[in-house]
Amino acid sequence: MLRSSVLLRLSLMPAGRACRAALALMALSVLMTSTALGQDDIPKTGVGLPPILKIGTAAPDFSLPGVDGKTHSLKDYASSKVLAVIFSCDHCPVAQMYEQRIKQLATDYQGKGVAVVVIMGNDPKAVHLSEEGYTDLGDSFGDMKLRAAYRKFNFPYLYDGETQAVALKYGPVATPHAFIFDQQRILRYEGRIDSNQREALAIKHETRDAIESLLAGKPVVVPDTPAMGCSTKWAYKEKGAQAEVAEGEKQPVAVDMVSVEQLKALRANIGTDKLLLVNFWATWCAPCVEEFPRLQEMVRMYARRQIQIMTVSVNSPDEKKMVLEFLQKQHAINRNLLVDSNDSADAVPAMHTDWKGGVPYTVLIGMKGEVLYQTQGTMDALEVKRAVLKYLPDDHYLGQQAYWNSTF
Repeated sequence: MLRSSVLLRLSLMPAGRACRAALALMALSVLMTSTALGQDDIPKTGVGLPPILKIGTAAPDFSLPGVDGKTHSLKDYASSKVLAVIFSCDHCPVAQMYEQRIKQLATDYQGKGVAVVVIMGNDPKAVHLSEEGYTDLGDSFGDMKLRAAYRKFNFPYLYDGETQAVALKYGPVATPHAFIFDQQRILRYEGRIDSNQREALAIKHETRDAIESLLAGKPVVVPDTPAMGCSTKWAYKEKGAQAEVAEGEKQPVAVDMVSVEQLKALRANIGTDKLLLVNFWATWCAPCVEEFPRLQEMVRMYARRQIQIMTVSVNSPDEKKMVLEFLQKQHAINRNLLVDSNDSADAVPAMHTDWKGGVPYTVLIGMKGEVLYQTQGTMDALEVKRAVLKYLPDDHYLGQQAYWNSTF
């Protein structure tokens, strides 16, 4: 009705004035859309995204499980002068680069009457595997516990991914998205933590400014800013994640024979401009079969990064059909090879590593042919992912390699 009314008024205006008004209306529409969505989101027809909690609104209550094994509620922070509720997650590269700053925020205001609480509000099943190219972990509760331990979080990290009931009340558009409440638990600031995901480039620090103002009993000068980061993964995005997996399973699966000399050339990894992760396996190897799905998960996660993931079977050449059938069941869409030798031990010296034989064996080779990481026996998938991320060069997110090589 509102749109029809506006169009009717435009039709009754003089041509020049109507044109200017129409342009203004279009600009307003674009502005409203851009500030209401995360930076990597696309407007969805017929999908109602929850509104962002308005300044001056009371803090919605919550009761959520934390990685510390406790249930956390709004009332638990009643004694704090200021409450900072930040929506974040594991998988988002922007959120990752803010983890240290959030820890520092909690440290700097400890004992000053400020409580910092972080909520993971994504639906874990709505995260596409292709969106996990910069992470070791997803957004499940179990993964949250692993990230919190890895980065030694000093703040409550709460899980809202099951129902997103709390996120729906606050309306975070991206990760991270901060909400700062005064002592009466009235919202006084919402938006970004600061002005750049790379801390050295951040010149505005709106979250800290808001906290300082509230502690000093002063009004917050800048009450809201755009929250920039990965869009909140609302439950409706589950269908897209499922569709991506289904589409990937339609891709052809093949296995090619490889000679020892060809294997030596591949091992050199010259001129590829990519890391090379090689997994040696066999159909008769129970640990190989058990870990294979985790390897395929990595194939899909890092498909857009500078890495090639390859499998090499040490089955006998006349077992090629058996090998292919297994690979097809696993939807192994990466490059798969089978050693063209009845003596599978020929593959060991071809790799020119510390491998003494036996499978599974996994090795990460650098762009100059150097061995960056290797593991004999069942791989620790999390350890392998972190090794990959440590050596992958920055591409779309400058500072990511530094993040994975840092400790804090």
